[in-house]
Amino acid sequence: MVHGTHNAVADDRNDDVLIYVNGELLPRNDAKISVFDSGYLVGDGIWEALRLHDGVLVFLDEHLDRLWQAAATVGMKIHMSREGLTAEIRRTLDANDMHDDVHVRFMLTRGIKKTPSQDPRLTLSGPNLVIIAEHKLASPESKERGISLFTSSIRRGSPDYLDPRLNCHSKLHEVMALVQAIEAGADEALMLDIHGFVATCNATNFFMVKRGEVWTSTGQYCMNGITRAKIIELCGKYGIPCYQKNFSLFDVYGADEAFVTGTFGGLTPVTRVDGRTIGSGLYGRMTRRLEALYRSEIERAVSAAKEGS
Repeated sequence: MVHGTHNAVADDRNDDVLIYVNGELLPRNDAKISVFDSGYLVGDGIWEALRLHDGVLVFLDEHLDRLWQAAATVGMKIHMSREGLTAEIRRTLDANDMHDDVHVRFMLTRGIKKTPSQDPRLTLSGPNLVIIAEHKLASPESKERGISLFTSSIRRGSPDYLDPRLNCHSKLHEVMALVQAIEAGADEALMLDIHGFVATCNATNFFMVKRGEVWTSTGQYCMNGITRAKIIELCGKYGIPCYQKNFSLFDVYGADEAFVTGTFGGLTPVTRVDGRTIGSGLYGRMTRRLEALYRSEIERAVSAAKEGS
């Protein structure tokens, strides 16, 4: 059985969900896009994923900010306002009668190409927009069990050739890192930066805890995770020492706790890294506290959205 930060409780409703493809809502098995799509041909696309809690798209503004930043970075015109994109996401959710415990991924590619090529001038259409909404509740069993990590030999790259903060479709290096981890018997991959310091995981952001302090990377070589930012903010708000700094595997192996963050799973404890047990090897006290604070932050966001509507 696959085990990791994206484990979800099985839900048969997903067999019949409608997928949004460029304005059409199609049954899951009929949702298709051209083989000449630039995302398929050369990984030329950007994406976001967020959660629906009690009818509210949580931290929507932060996710849209990141999408528009990504579009500016890769030189892609979205041809849709933030309000227009939000309306299409809502349309997809309403068509599927979705209200809670939903994961929404929306993807924009540069468009359909005249011929297989990297050249953006050979794009015939405007951007292709796909929205996939699924009933997905993170598995409580997986969260309680925690995950194991293996440090990949594949590094997070330098920002002068592909900025690691960019949420793009070109994820092959992260897939390769995960393949290494799986072959080593771990659940997911830990990745170092070009200097050998701990950067991130293949799909989540990494934190460690030492003597009551929370450490995470500088942010220069990792995904600019929305959940990561919320945890850093919450530490500041509640007086928990939190440092964005360079640290190595030397520090990780001696950590009291470790956890990863992501939009889908929130906080997930890390119990082993490279075969070494981290702390007690259990869901740690600081991780539980931060998870509770994060859940409260989501509840506040939901309440604020409903009051403002």
